[in-house]
Amino acid sequence: MIITATRGSGASPYILDDQIGFILRQVSQRHAAIFAAGIGDPDLTATQWAVLAKLLERGPCSQNRLGRRTAMDAATIKGVVDRLVRRGLIETRPDPEDGRRLEVALTPAGQALAERIVPNAFRITEETLAPLDEAERATLVDLLRRLS
Repeated sequence: MIITATRGSGASPYILDDQIGFILRQVSQRHAAIFAAGIGDPDLTATQWAVLAKLLERGPCSQNRLGRRTAMDAATIKGVVDRLVRRGLIETRPDPEDGRRLEVALTPAGQALAERIVPNAFRITEETLAPLDEAERATLVDLLRRLS
C-alpha cells in the first residue's frame, strides 16, 4: 500500500499499520533490540554510545555542541554526560575558548571502550539493514536523512 498524508476524513479508514510513525517506531524497536544484544557492554545505552562515538569521531567539544551533534536536547545530554562521567568514560573541564562553558572529552578508558565497541556498532548497522540489498540501503538512508 502507498502511504499518503493526504487522505481526508471520509476517504478511507485510518490503518495504523500503514502509518509512517508506527512503522518507524517498529523499526526503531527492532534496532534497539539488535543494539542491546550486540553492543558488547550491557550498561551502555544507545544515547551513551552516540556521545562516545561522536567524541571519538570529532574530539572534545562543548556540552551544548555535543548535544546538537548527537540530536539530544539540553536536559538529555546533561544526563548522559553525567552518567558517562560517573563511569569514568568522559570528563568535563572548562572550555579553553570560553571558561563559562564545559568541554567534554573522552578519558583514556572511554577512548579504549569506544574503539573496542566500533566493530560491534558496524555489525549492529549491518544486522539492522540485513533485509535490504545495497541499493535499498543507500536509498533508505538517503530518504531518512531527507526526513530528518
